[in-house]
Amino acid sequence: MTAAAEDQEEMLAEGTLMSHLAELRNRLFVMFGSVFLVFMILFPFSKTIFEFASEPLRRVLPGGQLIATGTASPVIATLKLSFYLALIIAMPVVLYQMWAFIAPGLYKKEKRFAFPLLASSIVLFYVGLAFAYFVVFPLIFNFVVAFTPESVTYMPDITDYIGFVMMLVLVFGLAFETPVATVLIVWTGLTTVDKLGKARPYVFLGAFVVGMLLTPPDIISQIMLAIPVYLLYELGIIMAKLFKSRPVK
Repeated sequence: MTAAAEDQEEMLAEGTLMSHLAELRNRLFVMFGSVFLVFMILFPFSKTIFEFASEPLRRVLPGGQLIATGTASPVIATLKLSFYLALIIAMPVVLYQMWAFIAPGLYKKEKRFAFPLLASSIVLFYVGLAFAYFVVFPLIFNFVVAFTPESVTYMPDITDYIGFVMMLVLVFGLAFETPVATVLIVWTGLTTVDKLGKARPYVFLGAFVVGMLLTPPDIISQIMLAIPVYLLYELGIIMAKLFKSRPVK
């Protein structure tokens, strides 16, 4: 190879790298911009959002009131909650931008699989959030209030509450991605559907261990996480069979 050819090849590689970096910059701008835009839309409704988010706890609290122990706690907590909600709402845009960045490097067969998995992951994430809010939160808070001794006045701090609920929401949102993760590890060849089937007893036990580690120390939230994770694992096995058996042209 001549020196001129080597220089030309190096320039092409540099140009390709710069184009990828420019595309990455643009997609990051869209991701952060979408989150910021949603946050600005939600900002005027910060107090209303907090009232909605705290309703599962306030419904069972004596007096229905939380407390704020810090000077700026009401402002920080409500704005933090609005930001978290903006990130959750903008998640489809964020995930799509990530997928669109890596899609050109995928084979046609991989693209056909990747987009349905992307859509499934978004839907399952929101289902996990809804499950946490409408099912898990009422059970946990009723349990805590019922377990509180009569000599104790249970009045949670607003900042502590936001951190607690967002941690649970994130845990359940990610836990509901189990079917997608199962399909991916089969698709990438790390394991097979048959091996996943044989691992059921270990996964069942592991689901309860994960529930014990990632949720508060009460049996209700642990069970409410472990059982869906195992059922979603079974769904993931079914999805892996369907994706595997699809004819690819």
